This record gives sequence, structure tokens and C-alpha cells, in this order.
Amino acid sequence: MINTIRVFPSVPVSFSGQLLVSHAGLNVLSSFVDATGFGALCEDRFSQFVPERAVHRPGRILGSLAVMLAGGGEHVSDLDVLRNSPGLFGQVPSNATVSSFVARATGQPEAFAHGFTTLSRRLRSRIWEAAGTRNPAVLATRLDPLLIDIDATLVTVHSEKENSVGTYKGGYGFAPMVASIDYGSENGTGEVLAAMLRPGNKTANNAKDHITVLAEALAQLPEALLDGHGNLDTERILVRTDSAGASREFLHHLHSMGLQFSTSFALPVPNERFIHWINDKEHWEPALDQHGNQRHDAWVIDATKVIELKDYPDGTRLYLRAEPLHPGAKASLFDVDGHRVTAFLTNAPRWNVAFLDARHRARARCENRIKTLKNTGLGKLPFNAFAANQLWADLAVLAVNFVSWMQLAVLPAGHGAGVWDMKRWRYRVFSIAGKLISSARQRRLLIPEAAPEASLFTVLIDGSARLRHRWRQGRRAT
Repeated sequence: MINTIRVFPSVPVSFSGQLLVSHAGLNVLSSFVDATGFGALCEDRFSQFVPERAVHRPGRILGSLAVMLAGGGEHVSDLDVLRNSPGLFGQVPSNATVSSFVARATGQPEAFAHGFTTLSRRLRSRIWEAAGTRNPAVLATRLDPLLIDIDATLVTVHSEKENSVGTYKGGYGFAPMVASIDYGSENGTGEVLAAMLRPGNKTANNAKDHITVLAEALAQLPEALLDGHGNLDTERILVRTDSAGASREFLHHLHSMGLQFSTSFALPVPNERFIHWINDKEHWEPALDQHGNQRHDAWVIDATKVIELKDYPDGTRLYLRAEPLHPGAKASLFDVDGHRVTAFLTNAPRWNVAFLDARHRARARCENRIKTLKNTGLGKLPFNAFAANQLWADLAVLAVNFVSWMQLAVLPAGHGAGVWDMKRWRYRVFSIAGKLISSARQRRLLIPEAAPEASLFTVLIDGSARLRHRWRQGRRAT
């Protein structure tokens, strides 16, 4: 006889007809989506893509897909999780209804793209205003501008799809380019402005694609960023990229629009004079970490007058950073004296070298937003048609942004959940189970008092209800 030591209790399983909801926690997100007036905005922009007397309107179709993706779904068929709880999520459209909508929308891709851009801009305007003193447009100034990060990534596919080709890493799929907003390390996870799907053989340093995705991103910024003449106040916007965005064509385009920029720069092969100058740290100053504290093993310096920049926009400056090689890192030709030297270009109207360096290095946070976007739909494109997969990418953007906007407009300032990423939301909140009951001709959702985030659930539901009431009364900000 074998003696076993149980790790978990063994509980018999039986089935019940009670109204149990496995993802009742998604109610906080669906309530927020409804509070924003999403349904009416979708009706204005996408009603041509559904039959006139259709039961499932555009808002219900797109809203259900966005909530499903935020909850961890990967395919249209994953809507069945919401469909099995009509008392909480309403009449969720069938897979066939979604397919019909996608077919109609991708038949007019320009019309859908325009509608999605104006929808996102209207939602962003409404939610940023509701954020009050945390409104990113209000906080943006010439010296502390709104930060827009642009970066490319790869999405692997395992079947033949339109425009899917081999990638430079030997894979097969697409190479989307993403533009996103960085709120800062302590102000939230940021949000995505645009995700432009591209064939897999497109390069990351394609200046025309940078210009295109930037135009899509700027078109979604709210009216609060316009100046007195109705033009975008570009002095309050800074565009950050890695070295792929350091092409002269793209930087001249940014300069012509009056935008600030901060972009990584591939250093030229040094000569002996540069190497000796880098070894001498007499004129360097200590770098700062992301909390503003000085580092004792990293230095920064303005190298504009030492390394010549040719054919770059007027006012472009070059800064260097030196820090010890990380364990296991392979030294390059420019890594001298046991230090790795990196560089970035900027035209920002600030000359605090350490501050500019710390702000540029914070660009790495955009990698987290791209990872979240890929885990929320962009990483698994379900359709064969390119236009349909672009629509799916837009839905992934919407799903990510709804969670970010909920953090910005509903949660109190400084709340710990304000910096949670999508995976944590799914595990801590969206996966909370509940039960629907009827009492006094009203349905209520019961969730366990012992749920770790029961108090957060209440904060979010009450906050969304206040937003709905405020918007109905014509007041948006506190």
C-alpha cells in the first residue's frame, strides 16, 4: 500500500443550475466601459457595419470583445465565457455575428480606421478630463512634456496569413509598430495610442513608418492639447525612440512639427582621441536612477562639441552615458575601461544632463506596454485577412486602454492598484467568482467577503457609478 501526502484537499464535484459567474470580477471593467458612454459613441461611428435592425449593435460587439481580451481571452470563441453569464454581461453576440461585423468593417478599412481614431480621441478626452488634477494634458508643459514612445516588435504566426512573411530573427509573421504614452513610473502603466500592423520583413528603422504611426498617434490626442488657434501644442509633446528612430528623415520631420525628441543613437567607431577622453571622468557627472538618486558607478556628459553631428536638425545635442558592463555582457569596440558607453540625441529645452539621461532611459517602460498589448490580443492574430488582423490589433489597444483609463479616472491618486499590469488585474480582480441573486425584483452580484481584493472591487464599482452620474449631469472633472 502506498501512503500519499495530499498537497491540496480533494473535494467532490457536482453541477448546479445556480447563477454562478466564474469571471465576475470583469464586472468592474464592463461597468466602467458603460459609464464612458462607449455604446453611443460606437453607434455614431460604426452603425454602417451592422444591419439596421440588428439586435447586437456595434458597441455591444466591440465592448464584449474588448472586455474578453482584457480578461485573458485570445480568440472570438472565448466570448463563450461572457455569453454563459447573460445576467451580468448581457446578450453577448455569437461568433457568427462577430464574423459578419468584421467582414463588413474590413470591407471598408479606411472608414473603420477613421471611426476608431475619432472614437479613441473622444474617449480619451472624456476620461482625461475626468482624471482632474491627474489629467496628462494638464500636467504636460514645455519642460515636462507628454511622453510618446514609439517602438517596433515582432508577432509570430504559425499559419499562412495575408502579409505574413519571414522576419529578421528567422521567424515568420508581422512586425507591428506601436506608439504609447508614458505616465511615469508612479502615475500608472500608461496607454497605447496606435498599433500599426506591418509585414514581418519591415525594418524597425523605417522612417516613413515612424512618421505614419506618429501621425496616427497624434490624431488621437484630446483637445486639451490644442493651443488657442486649434493646432496641436507640439511644444508640450516629446517623442522617445530607440536608435531605430534616430534617422535624419524622422528627426527632421519631428523638428519641422515643433516636437521635442529623445532618441538613442548608435555611436560612430571611435578613434584614440575619443577613447582617452572617455576614460577621463573628470568632466563627467553622476547619473541618476529613476527615483532621482545619484548613482556612484554611472556617469553622463554632453558630448555635442566633441563628436560632430552632421545633417541633424538645429538644436540637436548628443549625450553620453558610461556605466560598468553588466555580468556576462560582451564588450564592443566602444566599451572601454570596463564601461559600456551609450548615447542619445535630444532637442529638449532642458540642459540638466543627468535628468535628461534618466528620462530617456525610462523609455524601457514601453517594452512593458508592448508585452501587455501582445498578451491582450496582439500576440495572437486570429484572421487570415490583413485588414481583419489590424482591426483585432485595434481591439487589443482598446482593451489595454480601458484598464489604463480605469486606473487613471476611477482609482484614487496613489492607490497601489494604479500601477498594476494586466496580468495582475486578471489574477487579483478579473478572476473573482460571484453569484447572481434576485431580490425585490432586482438582481445583485454577490462576491466573497474574503476575496483579497473585495475592497478594491467596491472602489471600482462605486467610482464607475459616480463617473456615469457625473457625465449624465454634464460634469466631467472633480
